[in-house]
Amino acid sequence: MSTAIAIAGVRKTYGRTIALHGIDLAIHQGEFFGLLGPNGAGKSTLINIIAGLVRMDAGSVSVMGYDTVRQFREARRRLGVVPQELVFDPFFTVRDMLRIQAGYYGCGREVWPWIDEMLERLDLAGKATSSMRALSGGMKRRVLIAQALVHRPPVVILDEPTAGVDVELRRTLWAFMTELHRQGTTVVLTTHYLEEAQELCGRIAILDHGALQVVETTAQLLARHPFRFLRLKLADGARLPEALQELVAAEVNGAIELKLETRRHSIASVFAALRDAGIAIEDVQTREPDLEDIFIDLTRDDRASQRSVA
Repeated sequence: MSTAIAIAGVRKTYGRTIALHGIDLAIHQGEFFGLLGPNGAGKSTLINIIAGLVRMDAGSVSVMGYDTVRQFREARRRLGVVPQELVFDPFFTVRDMLRIQAGYYGCGREVWPWIDEMLERLDLAGKATSSMRALSGGMKRRVLIAQALVHRPPVVILDEPTAGVDVELRRTLWAFMTELHRQGTTVVLTTHYLEEAQELCGRIAILDHGALQVVETTAQLLARHPFRFLRLKLADGARLPEALQELVAAEVNGAIELKLETRRHSIASVFAALRDAGIAIEDVQTREPDLEDIFIDLTRDDRASQRSVA
């Protein structure tokens, strides 16, 4: 399988802080790939290195086979990045800014029909002649997405693209990106909305403290910890028996959620313990673990020791 982004031995430090510990990662062409991690894990540093905005201390990165240092022009033409921050020029109209952005990549009038198509697909057509400063935050983020795609790159990195946006924009964005992915575009997504990653990404890497914790398919990741959750609402405000206290994972709206490892615990054994203690149950629900549960399980070490990484 051909590689879209190849990362080999990438290391980055800021003073005494190690931001990235020799990262090795290959993202395949045509993947919808998730790069996840808690705040300060090093995700933004890695993305900025791929985009050529930060210089790595050691290692190499290539995009579609082009080294991002020795062949930076070729690499950057093949990459589009949607940043977290809303960065824009307030003096141009939306359409003019997209045309100027296309010019940075050597594109001319041949991409103007594509620009108009993106304006339609991202619900920006009605704002095409508006200046950027007149747009709402959600509209500005749509323009940033169009900017990243204006030169039709084969690889796109979406860095928290739906942070703080409404449901309508999320649906519009994911419908558009899913279609581009079906057409062969490689998409790399970072997000704190883990349900998005679970639904969209075929493979996921989890970065923590500047090191890769795991790189697996989404299905493998969900299956690696065989447990399920049992949510109980006990009658008359009863307390859980001492023998079950170690299973408590959370308390939600007056209910207690237990984490049951399938090889050690069963729902029947929990019910038996409650019956033996004379405790009645008002309500009960079960659910399978999702990506958020797995993520927390893999990154739940002492966050106080976490490094602050931009």
